[in-house]
Amino acid sequence: MEQWLAENWFDAVSTVGIVGSLWIAILSLRADAKAKRVSNLIALTRNYLEIRKEHAHNPKLVRVDDPTADVSKQPVTGAEESFVCMVINQASSAYETLKDDLLVKQEGQRLDVKSFFSLPVPNAVWTKVKTLQNPDFAAFIDSSLKES
Repeated sequence: MEQWLAENWFDAVSTVGIVGSLWIAILSLRADAKAKRVSNLIALTRNYLEIRKEHAHNPKLVRVDDPTADVSKQPVTGAEESFVCMVINQASSAYETLKDDLLVKQEGQRLDVKSFFSLPVPNAVWTKVKTLQNPDFAAFIDSSLKES
């Protein structure tokens, strides 16, 4: 063994260096991926808060969160539809980001989706625009609505 090491010490050290460099690169990539998932979560949260801020400051959107809103007597307004479509786009972005493992997994996401899209105004808008969405995202929303 000593003779082999004496003859091949450079190759052994080079191999250890290469393997060590690969491990460092792998650990760095994993840390970068985790940081990117957290960064994506922060960006999506910031966007969501901006959307909800618009809702809070716009009296035309009061019915969006009203569980007693009757869309058959008073149809969804353009402002309400536009707002709900922004929420749908935000939810779609979050879904696609999660699907590609680019976002920290959100516990309770299905419950959040169900609580919003089961409201009369969001549900009416969802029913109208869901055919325009990616089929797997539409299936996710619909399956979330059916959960008990």
